Amino acid sequence: MSSTLVRNHRSAAATPTEEAVARARDWAEIQERMLVPLYEAVYKRLDAGSATRLLGIGCGSGLALLMAAARGASVTGVDTHAERIALARERLLPDGPDSAPGERRGRPRLVHGSPADASAVTAAPYNLLTAFEPLGGVAGDPDGLAPAVEDAVPLLERGSAVVLTGWGPPERCSASAVLRVATRLADAVRQPRRDDLEEVAARAGLKLDGSGRVACPFGYADLRSAVRGLLSTGLFDAAIRATDRDQVKKEVAEALHPHLRRDGTVWMPNIFRYVVARTA
Repeated sequence: MSSTLVRNHRSAAATPTEEAVARARDWAEIQERMLVPLYEAVYKRLDAGSATRLLGIGCGSGLALLMAAARGASVTGVDTHAERIALARERLLPDGPDSAPGERRGRPRLVHGSPADASAVTAAPYNLLTAFEPLGGVAGDPDGLAPAVEDAVPLLERGSAVVLTGWGPPERCSASAVLRVATRLADAVRQPRRDDLEEVAARAGLKLDGSGRVACPFGYADLRSAVRGLLSTGLFDAAIRATDRDQVKKEVAEALHPHLRRDGTVWMPNIFRYVVARTA
């Protein structure tokens, strides 16, 4: 593998908008489903159902919200990525915008923006907050998640559950070696700590109420799908800015080769962890 990095180069193959839309599609169609066991474990543990009023921050293209709604929960999702929210609307609101007059009670609500923006779409307080975008995949920094959680806590009832999620120990995550490509190319300095989730909860004034671990294997139809799925996570964005997209794709593909099976599929067992905390 060449160690030469190509700096300050950008591919002109796609405009930023086209690239963002394509990446959001890759997330929705390839990568998001890898976290389904995590969503299921959390909802089962907290007995999510018809009495649940869920606020999902970093809701992505809405798969976790869809699963909660299927259990009878009332769901609201917030995300700063306009392209992912657009896909969530396609998935959860196929008949029209969530702001339509006379909407039926319990209709999913989707907000492009911050948790504070969610207060404008519903009067009822929430009793479950989820942050399913895993913290700590590569150079993870709780400073990125903590402000969003702090903004969302005032929207919750007293005693509500707050679920924070992150990657498990690197030795239990086959994807760790691949993610180190991003760390190296981006010259990332900070390494994730095992207590990052607890730190976010403490900064938001929450009381810890348990934790768990869930197996979330990453399985892909082929090497190309694996590269597209992993790049859709955003974990390689800094590396792309530091070098270029083609270089990152090449090195990610090389790092995936140990996980390539004889039939051409890619398989990486991983462990994710979650923390349950409660509002005061």
